[in-house]
Amino acid sequence: MKIIETGLPGLHLIEPLVFKDSRGYFFESFNEARFLENNINCSFVQDNISKSVRHTIRGLHYQVGEFAQGKLCQVIQGEIIDVAVDIRFGSPTFGKYYSAILNEDNHQQLWLPPGFAHGFSVLSDTAIISYKCTKLYSKPHERAILYNDTDLCIDWKLSQPIVSEKDLQAKPFRTIEQDFIF
Repeated sequence: MKIIETGLPGLHLIEPLVFKDSRGYFFESFNEARFLENNINCSFVQDNISKSVRHTIRGLHYQVGEFAQGKLCQVIQGEIIDVAVDIRFGSPTFGKYYSAILNEDNHQQLWLPPGFAHGFSVLSDTAIISYKCTKLYSKPHERAILYNDTDLCIDWKLSQPIVSEKDLQAKPFRTIEQDFIF
């Protein structure tokens, strides 16, 4: 497993060791000991699978308080741009985002500790995304930042995105509360 620094403290791009042959491939999508060796301490309690069509944007989502989630994201099928925004007040990278192309061929994963908002856009006809969460989903603790916020200027690589009504009602970045302190 290779850990790639993203420039945002605590946020890591992970390249698992993939064994390929004529039959296909095998890799460990999670190994607690390997994560701990790389100073990523997490315990997962919920796995989510999402399927979306081309041009879909989901996000930017996060949870607060006792339900603040860390997430390990990967693509099972298709291709996405995965985005993490640092929402930790006092962080040297507060308000900065990191994006990576995750797909079924590169097998890369994005580790987002609590304190990051998460979203993705779908570049392929469809995409199936898996993300492991460190806390259970809690509707009263969920929050969202507007995907096209002008303070963030995220390049989703889409000209006509498909966005849920719920995500269209998300808050502008500059109005988020200080739920995370660096």
